[in-house]
Amino acid sequence: MTITTDRSWETASRPDTPEGWVRRAEEVAAVLASDAVQRDQANEAPFAEVALLKRSGLVTLLGPPEHGGGGADWVTAYRVTREIAKADGSIGQLLGYHYLWNWLPRFWGTREQWERLEAEAAREQWLFGGAVNPRDDDLVVRDAGDHLVFNGRKSFSTGGRVTDVIVLEGVLEGTEDHVFAIVPSDSPGVVRNSDWDNIGQRLSESGSVELHDVRAEWKNALGYVDKKFQPRVYNTLTTPAIQLVFVNLYLGIAQGALQTAVAYTRTKTRAWLHGVTDDPLDDPYILATYGDLASELYALEALVDKAGEEIQRVHDDPDALTERRRGEVAVLIAAAKIRSTRVALDVTSRIFEVTGARSTASALGLDRFWRNVRTHTLHDPVAYKLRELGVYVLRDEIPQPTWYS
Repeated sequence: MTITTDRSWETASRPDTPEGWVRRAEEVAAVLASDAVQRDQANEAPFAEVALLKRSGLVTLLGPPEHGGGGADWVTAYRVTREIAKADGSIGQLLGYHYLWNWLPRFWGTREQWERLEAEAAREQWLFGGAVNPRDDDLVVRDAGDHLVFNGRKSFSTGGRVTDVIVLEGVLEGTEDHVFAIVPSDSPGVVRNSDWDNIGQRLSESGSVELHDVRAEWKNALGYVDKKFQPRVYNTLTTPAIQLVFVNLYLGIAQGALQTAVAYTRTKTRAWLHGVTDDPLDDPYILATYGDLASELYALEALVDKAGEEIQRVHDDPDALTERRRGEVAVLIAAAKIRSTRVALDVTSRIFEVTGARSTASALGLDRFWRNVRTHTLHDPVAYKLRELGVYVLRDEIPQPTWYS
């Protein structure tokens, strides 16, 4: 691990504009990019990387300024996630998921809850993780008077050993009521297994987690007042918001792949011996391929930015959100998810057509971009997003809120 130990960011003033935060993210990404290949191959828990995110202030980007946060909006958070993903998809995933879980008290909680939890998160620089994989059985939650007691297992829990707090979600025993709560990651009964060893997103610490009689105070049951849940349409925006995290993750990884390929072609790619030129930078096929890949990314970025602006309008006035408006935003994000999946897989695969056989050397690590995209795009089938979009276009029916739509 060669992540810098420079601590200058701790004494520097925090950015106070979206452009400033993006520049800060670019600086962090440059540090991550310097040894991204070696860290991917080592596959070690990213403690140093998380420390870097905290020193730079990116962890507290969405937090209240009066408590040390950046006070930024979601448009900025998505752009920052994208910048980090260009350099390291795993760390981009950690940061993007963190933003979603950090915001969860706003989605689900009462004003008292989100004000209290956001303030503490900013002051303590919490990194959030979540044990909320919907494909597994729900955690069982028992009412124990002043506390809730969680039991169960989740196959995936991004952040694992490097998080400070973890979001738990389950069903209250004897009811159909779901409940979210946030507990310290080192709470008694939380067992974070070191069993994440997939081909991509290797440093995302997405292994399984077990909960054995993990206790949370009722006051931290988000959205509950006197043990009764207070529903809002805004609760259901959680899924579109995290799906847009995925979209920015894929876009960032693809942009990073193209940037890396361009640098390689400029300095190392050789002209084809039967080609029309001795200079690979003049080869019409190489130029056309780069033009094709760049055009895909320009178009995707425009769509992704549009989706970010639309969801920000909802965040700006959450109590005005209607089911119809929520559905329209979800459909737009579904379209971005479809396109980002296809474009990212295409770009990260086709860069090898313009870099050449020598670029497949393990030491270069160009394959990590495709491995990262291929791994994460399997999170939920894009075919179902296509169906949602088709139903909306043909029938004018919005998707019903689920854990995936």
